[in-house]
Amino acid sequence: MMSIAINSPVTDLLQHAGITYEVIEIPLTEDKKPVRNLEELLSKQGIDPQSVVRSVLFKTASEKFVLLAVAGGGRADWGVLRKHLNERKCRMAEFDEVPEATGYVVGAVPPVALPEDIKILVDTSVKDYETVVIGSGVLGFALSLKGHDLLKLLGNADQGVFTSSS
Repeated sequence: MMSIAINSPVTDLLQHAGITYEVIEIPLTEDKKPVRNLEELLSKQGIDPQSVVRSVLFKTASEKFVLLAVAGGGRADWGVLRKHLNERKCRMAEFDEVPEATGYVVGAVPPVALPEDIKILVDTSVKDYETVVIGSGVLGFALSLKGHDLLKLLGNADQGVFTSSS
């Protein structure tokens, strides 16, 4: 299998940290959106779809952007997040706010290699997977790496249970 080389702040960071990763190609639909059935695609490649770490960007009442890294398909628990951040309100970032805040397009946002001013929260679900899949910074590609390597990179992030299982 030919390994694909892509370059982004994410791959730079991983290379710099000496972390091994693999590039996963995610075919885009005609209108350049990542495939909806990513789960199916990953399963075909022998990857557990639950191991995808989604980077959920949201904005707080005090105009700060916060990124929640969550695996296992859990949903953000807004009550817990507000309490943790000591904020009255949180809302999902708008489509066009994502690239402004992160430097990455929707569908390619990684939980690492982000601007300093974005606070990062890591849900404990990320610890459940030996290998995780993250956004690569480049639309149409994801990266798989060892979960403990990702957590090492996220060492300064707040860790906790930020999701509701329902």
